[in-house]
Amino acid sequence: MKFSAIYFCVFLIGATSFLVQAQETISPDRKLAIDSLALEKVRDLSKYISIIGNKDTPFSEANRVIDRAEELFAAGAEIGVSSLTTNEITYYGTRGYFEHLMALNYDKVSIKWYDIQYISDLEQQPDGTFVGVITIYQRFEGTSDDGLEYKDTTKKDITVFVQKKETQIGGRIIDFWDVLLGDIRVSETTT
Repeated sequence: MKFSAIYFCVFLIGATSFLVQAQETISPDRKLAIDSLALEKVRDLSKYISIIGNKDTPFSEANRVIDRAEELFAAGAEIGVSSLTTNEITYYGTRGYFEHLMALNYDKVSIKWYDIQYISDLEQQPDGTFVGVITIYQRFEGTSDDGLEYKDTTKKDITVFVQKKETQIGGRIIDFWDVLLGDIRVSETTT
């Protein structure tokens, strides 16, 4: 009986240690820096999407930018695509989305993001990761030389993951907070 009581105490101490580690807080100053980094990554993604979708971008350059854009995302993230012509929203893996964007059947494509802002504060999950949502509005315009023209504005919600990670610099282990983008969900599409 003593053995199981000791084992139970060790288990409780280990579980408590895990919970303390998982429930780490972010100082207000650090949170401002993390929020700034998350918004910067979203703005970078906006630039990358504009470059990838631009029909004047050489194929090799578009592929290089796709590689950079994929580095912004958590594994398994999906990006939604909508249209005024259907109520259906199609979700692609990140690379599939970027390749779809490159293959759009227009001679000229313009994609601009605006009103980029947090709509939900970072909330800590049981595993210690912090999750928030940034909303953006995307203005898409596609035109073809034969007169085909399509325009829409889409509101999208981008999940943001913030995780504490470690790296080794000069033989020392350094902790840092990393920001990755998750799914990009379509909220609404209008003219």
